[in-house]
Amino acid sequence: MRKSRFTEGQIVAILRELEAGTTATELGRKHGIHANTIRLWKDRYGGLDTSDLVRLKQLEDETRRKDRIIARLSLEVDAMKELVEKNGWGPRSGTKR
Repeated sequence: MRKSRFTEGQIVAILRELEAGTTATELGRKHGIHANTIRLWKDRYGGLDTSDLVRLKQLEDETRRKDRIIARLSLEVDAMKELVEKNGWGPRSGTKR
């Protein structure tokens, strides 16, 4: 994915200018971006402050880490189940002790 030349803080500042009454076309000319890009940013970052963006980034990182942990643990559980079934260490079916 292509990295934006604008940081999230800069994007929020541009959106504040938009909320102040400047048109998307004027902002596009001023900052060298297309008006549709500003509309996309408004959909994604509209109503957020810089502190909200920092918190959002932290939550996304935390979610990514948790997903990796869950995937790793699921693989380990599957491997353990296969090992138990292969070696016959699991509960015996059909026979009573």
